[in-house]
Amino acid sequence: MAAAAEGPPEAGAQPTKQDPAIETAEEAKEPAEADINELCKDMFSKMATYLTGELTATSEDYKLLENMNKLTSLKYLEMKDIAINISRNLKDLNQKYADLQPYLEQINLIEEQVAALEQAAYKLDAYSKKLEAKYKKLEKR
Repeated sequence: MAAAAEGPPEAGAQPTKQDPAIETAEEAKEPAEADINELCKDMFSKMATYLTGELTATSEDYKLLENMNKLTSLKYLEMKDIAINISRNLKDLNQKYADLQPYLEQINLIEEQVAALEQAAYKLDAYSKKLEAKYKKLEKR
């Protein structure tokens, strides 16, 4: 009965009614031994190609990262040299400023004295003008 339900109806035989809840299935057939071996070889070949590609990509990523690290290291060495030069120049500049400090103080002192002398000259000029005005006033009398 199961064999009749599974196969297609023959031309002379009456079709049998199938219960909709019952499914029919064909027997799974294993591929031939040669096909299995060929498929396994193909699968392993493709898997090896895939893994080789993944490992190559990873290796290339690490090489790129190594090159980037080397370039970054060189850049930091350049920046270190620049910082050392700036530090040295700043120390030289501070030393020169310290050497010039007494002269700058003398210049400030002379500037103050010149300002005081200028004020004295203005006062003397104003006094001499007053004195001249008094002299002319006395001369007219």
